[in-house]
Amino acid sequence: MLSQRQQKILDTIIIQYVTRAKPVPSQSIIEDRYLGVSSATIRNEMAHLEEEGYILRPHTSAGSIPTDKGYRHYVESIGDIALPEAEQERLQQTFGSMEGGLDRWLDLAASLLASMVHNNAVVSAPRSSICTFKHLELVSVHDLLALLVLVLNGARVRQLLIALDHAVTQDTLTVLANKLSSLYTGLNARKIAGVSKQMGPAEQKMTEYVVKIMEAEDEHDNPQPYLDGLHFLFSQPEFINNRSLALSLVELIEDGSLLRNIIPPGMDDRRVQVIIGKENRAELIHGYSIVLSRYGTPERASGTIGVIGPTRMPYPRAIATVRFLTLILSRLVDHLYNINSRPEN
Repeated sequence: MLSQRQQKILDTIIIQYVTRAKPVPSQSIIEDRYLGVSSATIRNEMAHLEEEGYILRPHTSAGSIPTDKGYRHYVESIGDIALPEAEQERLQQTFGSMEGGLDRWLDLAASLLASMVHNNAVVSAPRSSICTFKHLELVSVHDLLALLVLVLNGARVRQLLIALDHAVTQDTLTVLANKLSSLYTGLNARKIAGVSKQMGPAEQKMTEYVVKIMEAEDEHDNPQPYLDGLHFLFSQPEFINNRSLALSLVELIEDGSLLRNIIPPGMDDRRVQVIIGKENRAELIHGYSIVLSRYGTPERASGTIGVIGPTRMPYPRAIATVRFLTLILSRLVDHLYNINSRPEN
């Protein structure tokens, strides 16, 4: 836990670094916020933050920059954030005056989100048909190799050879497969990922394979998401000076695996989630932060809306914008679904 003074200093470092994209010297902290303590005390507090891993100095004589841990603490401390009422009204009016179908709304959402947060925006189309678990079999191929056979509803069967950490008998594999089958029957990938959090290491590892297969199946033949704002993203200092960081995101976009790599397993509906740096499961995007939310309802149709940017991101702005656009898109999807489900006279 950080003291109130340490929290204020960390907040100041993050705000200044996000704004200026330059390491923040201690003198800038002293000048920026009056804390009622000496400059020596502020430097001591900054040294404590560095020792605890909240900030670091790129060079001995340089100022400080936040770490993933520092950003995480900051995000958890900022609480509920809302867009100013004037911006909420403007967004509602913009969507209210938009003619056309769902594709126009999703394209508009991506464009507005990108322009409001000056990062890359991604919006996926809502889907109502997601695969569900039916049955699992695990077949011993060798002491350290097994065949995973996953049966999905709709007579879809997917197989995967998996390496085992240690020798496992067929009886043990059968017991494990039967246990998971009894727990997961009828569930989709998101719900399975949530259930597995309460399980042991063996069950969790096998579940990771199952979820990965099901997520890939859900993404198969799914239209590419609506993207906007790459020009905002790649004009930032992180990408001007680091070409490989930009190429890593382009690679995921071009091979069609962006959504699969940025959406965490068990993602909650309509709750904004923030994934920072190395919290991302894909190593290619360890240099990015992602602010995501589901819109719609999983029982009917749901999609994803989010922001992809460097870890040096204006988190309050991104979170508030994603949250409000989630509400707007959810209402639009509910409206469309209700119209389409009305019985004909």
